[in-house]
This record gives sequence, C-alpha cells and structure tokens, in this order.
Amino acid sequence: MNRLANASSPYLRAHADNPVAWFPWGREAFALAAERDVPVMISIGYSTCHWCHVMARESFQDAETAGILNDGFVSIKVDREEHPDVDAAYLDAASAFTPHLGWPLTVFASPEGRVFYAGTYFPPTPRPPQPSFRQVLAAVREAWTERRSEVDATGSSLRDALAAAATVPADAAPTLDQLAAAARAVAAREDREYGGFAAGPAFETPKFPNTPVLRFLQHPALSPDVPEAADVASRALAAMVASDLHDPVEGGFFRYATRRDWSVPHYERMLTDNAGLVEVALAAGDEATATDAARFLVDVLQLPSGGIAAAQDSESIIDGVRTEGGYYRVADRSALQPPALDAKVVTGWNGHAIAALAAAGARTDPRFLEAARWAADAVLESNVADDGTLRRASLDEIRSAAPATLEDYGGLARGLFALARATGEAAYASRARALVDLCLGPDGIRPPGGGDPVLVAQGMQAHGVPSDGASPSGPSVFAAAALDLWRLGAGEEYRTAAETLVRAAAEAALAAPLAYGAILEVALGLASAPRQVVVVGETDAEIADAARRVAADVVAVVSPEQAVAFAAAGFELFEGKTALGGEATAYDCRAFTCALPTTDPARLV
Repeated sequence: MNRLANASSPYLRAHADNPVAWFPWGREAFALAAERDVPVMISIGYSTCHWCHVMARESFQDAETAGILNDGFVSIKVDREEHPDVDAAYLDAASAFTPHLGWPLTVFASPEGRVFYAGTYFPPTPRPPQPSFRQVLAAVREAWTERRSEVDATGSSLRDALAAAATVPADAAPTLDQLAAAARAVAAREDREYGGFAAGPAFETPKFPNTPVLRFLQHPALSPDVPEAADVASRALAAMVASDLHDPVEGGFFRYATRRDWSVPHYERMLTDNAGLVEVALAAGDEATATDAARFLVDVLQLPSGGIAAAQDSESIIDGVRTEGGYYRVADRSALQPPALDAKVVTGWNGHAIAALAAAGARTDPRFLEAARWAADAVLESNVADDGTLRRASLDEIRSAAPATLEDYGGLARGLFALARATGEAAYASRARALVDLCLGPDGIRPPGGGDPVLVAQGMQAHGVPSDGASPSGPSVFAAAALDLWRLGAGEEYRTAAETLVRAAAEAALAAPLAYGAILEVALGLASAPRQVVVVGETDAEIADAARRVAADVVAVVSPEQAVAFAAAGFELFEGKTALGGEATAYDCRAFTCALPTTDPARLV
C-alpha cells in the first residue's frame, strides 16, 4: 500500500515508490507497531537535503534493506519542514546518542514513542567506526527481542532526563548591559580574515549566513556600547556577496559553505536564508544585495499561486548525471533544467519572505511589495483551515494535515505587520493581531491545540529552549510579532508576552549568543526605548522616502484615511496623527512620546 503518494510534502512523495512500507507521521504507525510488537524506525529529512537523497538511494531504494525494515519495524518518513516540532523532539532525544546531529535523522523508538537509539546518516556498507545501516537494524532488532528490559529502561530514563532538563525562566529579561556583553562575545568570534563566524580557532567548520545573529548585531541599541557590532555584520555580508556562496546569475545565496573562505558551497537555496539576508542587507544600507536576494525569492521561488516555495534543491542533472551544484558551475544555464523546487508553501517561512519583500519593496523596487501582497493573499487562502486556525504548509494549494507551530503564527503575523506598515493597510495588521491572539491563553503561549497531538500523547515534546540557528525559532519569531504589536500601540499585554518568551530563553541565550541571535534581538527591543516613525500624507513624498531609510523599530507611511483606520482598529500609535496643512508630515516618536511633527526630511536622521 502506497501511503505517501498523495502526501502534502515533496519529500514524502519522493519516497512513495520505495520498497519500504512507509507511513506518514501519525498515530496509525505507532498503533500498528504495538499490534505487531516491533520497534518504530523514524526517518526525518527534507526535500533539498543532499545526504537524505544519498541514504534514500543507498538504503531505502534497496529491496533487501527494505525487506529487513518491513519484516522487523514500522517505518515512518517525516519531512522536518512540515513537522518541525517532531524534528525538534527527536533531535533532543538523539543528542543522547550522538554529538553529530543533522539530517537524515534516524531514530528508533518503542510503540509508545520512547526513543532508545538514534543516529544520522548510515552508509550501506561499514565505514569504521561507522556501522552500516543493516548492521544498525540487526543490532536494534537483537536488542528489542533479546534485551527488551534494557531497551525499555533506556527509553524511560531518556524521557525522564529530557523532561528534567526543561529550562527555568529567568526572573527578568536581560538588561542592556548583559546584551552588550553578549554582542561583544559574538564579535570576538569573528573571522577577521574572511568574515562571518567560526566555531573554534582552527576554523575547520562549515560557515552559515546565520542571519539571526547578524540582525542582532545590527540593532541600533548596541551602537553606543558596542560600536563595532554593526561593522561585524556588514563585513560578513560583504564577504558572502563576494564569495561562491552568492549566485550572481539568478540572485540569492546558497545554504552554507564548507570552507572557511566561503568556498565550496552546499548548493541548496533556502527561502529562510535569503529572506533573512534581504533584511540584513537593508539594515546595512546595501540595497543592491537586498534587491539581489529579493529577486531570487520572487523570480525563482515564487509559485504561480503566489506562495513562495520552501527551497531549491542542491542536486541537478547535467548530461544525464545527477550532480550536486552542477547547474551553477555551467556558464550558460539557459538550456539546462534548473534544480527542482521544494514547492510546499510553509506558513511561517512565507511570513519571513513577506516581511523581507515588503521592506525591500518600500526601499527599492515596488514589484517586491506586490510580490509580498500576492504571497500573503496566497497563504491566507491556502494555509488557513475551516476553523480559522493555521496549517503548517500546503502543496499545490492543498493544505497539509500538519498543525501550525508557534513559528507559523508568529512568522505570518510578523510578515503581515510589515506589509501593513509598507502599504498602509490596517486590515493586514488586524489579521496579524488575530493570529497572535489565538496563541495567548490561560495555559501559556502555545499554538491552538497545544502542538502536535502524537507528541503530546506520548509526552515527547521538545524540552528546553530551541536555538535560533539559521533562522528564528518559533518562540523567537512569535516574540518578535508580539513586540511589533506593542510598538504599534496595541496594548501592554503583547509586551508581556514577548518578555515571557525572552525570559524563558535568557540563560541559554546569554551563555551561547551565537545560537540565539533572534531572541536576543527581541531582548534588545525590550531593553531599549522603541523608536517609531509615522508619515501621514503622500506616500511618494520626499519625507516618506527619508523615513523609509531611518533605523527605527517602526516605520509606517500612511494616508490620512489610513491613519484613521489604524487608530480605529486599536493601534494607538496612529491616534491623532494627520497631514499638517495637507503636506506629508512625519511623527518621530521615542518610547511613544513624539517630537513635534515635521514636514522637513532633514529632521529625520
């Protein structure tokens, strides 16, 4: 029985013809494992993951290996981008067995969901000290049938240990002094020769764009105490632009570089990386790079529906041979089939793209603003369930069954806020506020339904505070959306929500700031007085253009009628703001206290 052919994930569909009897994520697989009294093998990856493709070709397409799996296991295939909470939970558990976490992630669990062994990629033949995948399967089966009490004890003790490791929130959000110290610690890790950051003095580690950390360093609140912070971000951006990580033909940036000098890239191109780099470039004043990354989002990733695809594959076919990056090493690409897109429209990730494109459209090319509007309309059409809650993703405009995460509610809300500020349309901000409100309740800050139902039933939710890594975590992006609401004058309860999430992450973030850039950026927003610039009047006036280049927490350009609509919708920042004498008028506010209105662009610095 083929259970993956109609999946809402390209990654699962790509495994539909495997001889492995795959199940999608859900209760059915665990119930069958209990009925058969066999362990569960959970394989987690994503569509543009090179080593996921390799393991699929070597093991999951092999009939003999598939026979071993089908006889002795129930096998589940999970798209980590469709089920990020599942991925996070099993990464937590896998960390007890291997320090080298990544994808494909291979996890073995009891029918009750208790993990007793995990690893990542396993080769088809032994590569000492790494066993082959079949050796792993044999060892797991032997343990399951001959030493069940040890297996059960491992699973139970691991789950108890993970629960005990849950982070205790700090008594208060970090102070400006603490955040400045964190920024200095990040700056000290700069590779001064090639830009960016390295994990150790040997610099023998892949280099990622790490946009959350760059945005943290660019926050204006750091400039008095850590004046070098923004320069570190600018140098990293310039190094990436000048390197092989950047595609000068179609625009955008690849996933990461395997060398210290940003060379030998891993050739997948992600929505999240490029949306983040649009915002980094705008903050650095590099509109050419912002435009370059934005055109990749629009010209390559934006789908006919208006939604924006999750990524573009690293592999392509050149002269009949599948190769990683071959498409990009050919001088003339016009006759070649480009690498495939992972065409699922992830709700939160589209929120990141909407925010980036709205900002780029306001500063550079208006077509990016229209692309942001188109993407927002597509997501609100295809990724909203009948009850008004969000779904994690859609494919071919068909909603996934996967529930939305905090990242989706916060990410889409943040994108809609950016679109509201850029277009002056209060309806987008009101819709964003409704999404945030769905996650605020007496039981804390969580998406409607409380998260993935299978994980909840098994007690397998991720514990501790998720790091930001290459893109903002769910709590980080939701905190940013709540902070946006407060800055727009929607109420103190939203600042409280942002502070709650920041306090939960504070200890871990201050200890390892390179891994928590996005939540630290929100913490800076709480520790410093906000600057809000509102222009009321003609949107193409000179003072409006000046405002769009101000380093402020809120920049909104609205017509007089739109200002009234924002105020009427409960966004008090716009209350009483008018175009004086019919001229476009700027209101420059610090901590909700506004200077005298002005029509002089030179006053906005």
